[in-house]
Amino acid sequence: MTLSFSKYHGAGNDFIIIDKRNGEFAQDTHLIHFLCDRRLGIGADGLMLISEHESLDFSMKYFNADGKEGSMCGNGGRCISAYFYHNFAPKKILSFQAIDGEHHSEILNTDNNLTQVRLQLSNVDHVNEIDGGYLLDTGSPHFVKFVDHADSIDVKTTGKKLRYSHSFAPGGVNVNFVEFQNDKLYVRTYERGVEDETLSCGTGVTASAIAASLIKGLSDFDITTRGGNLKVSFQKNGNSFHNVWLTGPATFVYAGHIEI
Repeated sequence: MTLSFSKYHGAGNDFIIIDKRNGEFAQDTHLIHFLCDRRLGIGADGLMLISEHESLDFSMKYFNADGKEGSMCGNGGRCISAYFYHNFAPKKILSFQAIDGEHHSEILNTDNNLTQVRLQLSNVDHVNEIDGGYLLDTGSPHFVKFVDHADSIDVKTTGKKLRYSHSFAPGGVNVNFVEFQNDKLYVRTYERGVEDETLSCGTGVTASAIAASLIKGLSDFDITTRGGNLKVSFQKNGNSFHNVWLTGPATFVYAGHIEI
């Protein structure tokens, strides 16, 4: 069997995208884990399936690198929007279904393989202070911990301990280490399902910006990650946040075929 795919990344957070409308794809945990393997397969932080939706532009289903279906992926949502724009309809305003509900995205501009995409994420109803940090759900559950020097953190080791902490059982949590750089943020994220640090995490930087607003009182942040720059904006009402938008690059890497 020959499988066609495209590879995209959003600020270094990379994804395999498969068009399910061209035929059935076996949603097999072992197969998806193999495809995401960086030594034996294509290599990616996750895999996304795009399929038709009866009323929206498309449906998105996201799988982590471990092969298991994941929660919402912010960088993935921007990348799959760019994929749809490039391959099916050059629409600047898009709507799609994901695991946490309906999302809207906007193609801001495109230059060769790089497309700037603005994605609306879910509202955040509350933020909890716990274990010296902040716990919130931006489509995926995140723990945000503010640190003085993010680059001094062993993200894989420390992040793994927090990810599997009893405080976040049974599902675990994504862990973000956040450093204030004046009114900007520098964020490093340990992602569950990848079980390692990723170069950036869309729902993670969004969670970090929302938590930072409780300290700084701001409603938009420029954010640096190891993979690139992102921007988060929102409207704040007490301890709830709505009209949440994540903006950043979605880059086409290559398209190919693999024998399964």
